[in-house]
Amino acid sequence: MAMNKPYRAPRELPSELALFPLTGAILLPGGQLPLNIFEPRYLAMFDDAMKAERVIGMIQPCNDEDGAPGEHPALRSIGSAGRITQLSETGDGRYFVVLSGIARFRLVRELEAATPYRQALVDFSPFSEDFAPEETISPGRRANLNAIAFELAQALKLEIARKDIEAMPDFDMISVFSMIGPFNPSEKQALLEASGLTGRADLLLALAEIALSRATHSDRPLQ
Repeated sequence: MAMNKPYRAPRELPSELALFPLTGAILLPGGQLPLNIFEPRYLAMFDDAMKAERVIGMIQPCNDEDGAPGEHPALRSIGSAGRITQLSETGDGRYFVVLSGIARFRLVRELEAATPYRQALVDFSPFSEDFAPEETISPGRRANLNAIAFELAQALKLEIARKDIEAMPDFDMISVFSMIGPFNPSEKQALLEASGLTGRADLLLALAEIALSRATHSDRPLQ
């Protein structure tokens, strides 16, 4: 995670965040999430964030519908804060953004806001483990994950060699495949909420096996 500003404890993060509700997208601590921003409300949100702490709250809606401007669909209770580490203008009114994951938060309550985007009071304290995360898993788990991650990469038509997967640190590999895997929103949320790297690794392994089994018994490709 490449960030100029380190965060070492929950108290170092703002308790009020701008929210970006997005179905099917999670941001794990230490992960990187590329975003293509084009809606006026979210262009305004990133403009405002760049003038302040550059921290955005990613969160999934409960009903898997992001909602039109002015709509406030119910949100899941756990999201993740990310710091803007890249932002570039595309020349056609859009931003290309990369968020680097910092820590998960619990949604306390939504705030009344005059901005076109949603804002909320959040609590990072339940996720102190995110500030000093477990970095490795057992060799046996890693070997199993290497095998199934390569199968997933092939099914997703990703140009990545098995040796490159095996060379990735445990923490990075688990974050990458949890975020890009062909999982439904509820499965992605479960990966976000998993406790500890070992817990997330075991869940990723189980969900990847299910996804590959679904693809085997279906004519639809993974995506």
